Amino acid sequence: MSDITHLQYPIGKASIPTEISEEKLQEWITTLELLPVRLSTLVSDMSDEQLDTPYRDGGWTVRQLVHHISDSHHHSYIRFKWALTEDNPLIKPYLEKEWAELDDAKYAPIEWSLKHIEVVHFKLVRLLKGMTNAQFERTFRHPEGKSTISLRQNVGQYAWHSNHHYAHIENLVKRENAGS
Repeated sequence: MSDITHLQYPIGKASIPTEISEEKLQEWITTLELLPVRLSTLVSDMSDEQLDTPYRDGGWTVRQLVHHISDSHHHSYIRFKWALTEDNPLIKPYLEKEWAELDDAKYAPIEWSLKHIEVVHFKLVRLLKGMTNAQFERTFRHPEGKSTISLRQNVGQYAWHSNHHYAHIENLVKRENAGS
């Protein structure tokens, strides 16, 4: 793996299987449950200068990453609700790169998004823990890849997404500490 690829995908690209065991599903739910505390602990002592440092050349800053996680996981929660209440709904994607360039993502205090992540994950995990196997097999359609995604797969996607962006920040912290 090249250095740039490793910086972009520190845990590798998402690879969500179509057959997902109950054990794997529970592991992913635990990842989602633990993210708010893990992320908050990782970034809570960062200065504004550190928060405004890109995790790689040409990448988002830590601040933008935190706000992006909040935005993205909010969307995910809504997608779960749509798929649970509608028959294979077509979801609306959003332009995440453009959202990351908006004022709130570039300059707002991360505490806003950390609190939002805490609340959204609390609600999401509560929802997931109450779902039946049949509910996990419900689907939504994503227009960008013209793909149909089961809610079981979506849990895996967002567990990966949690670890993916956590690793971006964690690796930056490790590189900064190694250079000190």
